[in-house]
Amino acid sequence: MPWMLAALALSLASPVTAAPSAEQEKAAIRDVIARMQAAWNRGDFRGYMAGFANPDVIFVSRGKLQDGWQGTLDHYIRDYGGSENLRGNLRFYDIRIEMLGPDAAQLISRYRLSRPKNTQDGINTRLMRKREGKWVIALNHVSATETP
Repeated sequence: MPWMLAALALSLASPVTAAPSAEQEKAAIRDVIARMQAAWNRGDFRGYMAGFANPDVIFVSRGKLQDGWQGTLDHYIRDYGGSENLRGNLRFYDIRIEMLGPDAAQLISRYRLSRPKNTQDGINTRLMRKREGKWVIALNHVSATETP
């Protein structure tokens, strides 16, 4: 019986940490996307890439698989890093998030990359994973069209 009292006392003394709600997790994911958007718009491609799993992100764009995190960063620098006009202004919107589990979510959103030439409109389909308490994009698929 003394062990039961000790166990009860220990359980009462231990702080109870509730798991984050689905809405809290969705807000945390939206925050990742907002930080990525802000980083892109200030020309900080490494800051933008902080939202992706490193080194093992799977990134599909233009019908090609990029080569992990570094290959994706190289793609952004090569294709968008030459000037502010190439980089444009990025905006994610119509963001829909479905929680698949405590450490997995599906995100589908539209985006617009506004530039003087070749504005891009598209859709991102993303598998978000929670790793070490932080949400990151583990799989990203982009479908885009350009307006001349």
